[in-house]
Amino acid sequence: MKPRVGIPRALLYYNYYPMWKEFFERLGAEIVLSELTNKKILDDGVNCSVDDACLPIKLFHGHVIDLKDRVDFLFIPRLISVQRSEYICPKFCGLPDMVVSLVNDLPTVIDVTVNMRNNNSSLRKAVLDAGRYITGDVVRIYSAYKSSLQKLHEFQRKMEEGLTPLEAMHGGKPSSFKEGIKIGLIGHPYNIYDNYASMDIIRKIRGRGIGIITQDMIRESEIDRIAKTFPKAMFWSFGKKIMAASEYLIDEKKVEGIIYMVAFGCGLDALVGDLVERRVRKKGVPFCLITIDEHTGEAGIDTRVEAFLDMLEWRNASKCW
Repeated sequence: MKPRVGIPRALLYYNYYPMWKEFFERLGAEIVLSELTNKKILDDGVNCSVDDACLPIKLFHGHVIDLKDRVDFLFIPRLISVQRSEYICPKFCGLPDMVVSLVNDLPTVIDVTVNMRNNNSSLRKAVLDAGRYITGDVVRIYSAYKSSLQKLHEFQRKMEEGLTPLEAMHGGKPSSFKEGIKIGLIGHPYNIYDNYASMDIIRKIRGRGIGIITQDMIRESEIDRIAKTFPKAMFWSFGKKIMAASEYLIDEKKVEGIIYMVAFGCGLDALVGDLVERRVRKKGVPFCLITIDEHTGEAGIDTRVEAFLDMLEWRNASKCW
């Protein structure tokens, strides 16, 4: 029987799942996903997490609980840095420790450290350590890693063509909005792409006939080009991408407005959100900040989003006169 590796549909699942899936399946493992985020997963995560954890971390715990009795291994990497000279959220560094200390009766946790801030040696070691849970064949492990990198690059190219991560994973096609209003929807991927946490905001906006561009639909070369113009280097990977994406969308006149979705209690979003709002408003572009947590009501989000879209449609109609 194949060893079953569980991957929670939370946090960086939206960035790296095709890569992780290819890697473990190449080694002969079976991938088991948690269910799509729902009320039970949210409640389970809230009940077992520390009070000051942000919504994405609470959801992650809920997804772990959903998976733990159905798998032989849980893949929870300890991510410190995924790009040279940058960091990601500090909570990712302690994520395996939080899960192990707060969730009972866990299977074996594949806890490998990825820290690419200075060089790639940590990544090579993490790949080898993760693969050894499944097989001792080093050549097979590195071969699986090379194949998984190709899957990651294909996945990223699909998003740059206009697909969301879920559409790119499941063979969707880019939505066609050649004319009319387009808006930028930015934020951490696990905030904007989790349909339950985001109140299905992408579907609702597209349902109005309005196009969406997220930061993941912008070429990495453009993100890096814009980031180099910042007065100071942004050493948070997600913060850099969010700020650069908003600048690009405005400077290139790709969108008529920006919606920034943040999680309550996120220190990084508190800083970056303020910087983005100032820069966007300074250029006269409509901006809407939406904060979500476990208490957020869908009706309130819908009202704010609809009012924002109504305003954009009114502005757009006024330009035609």
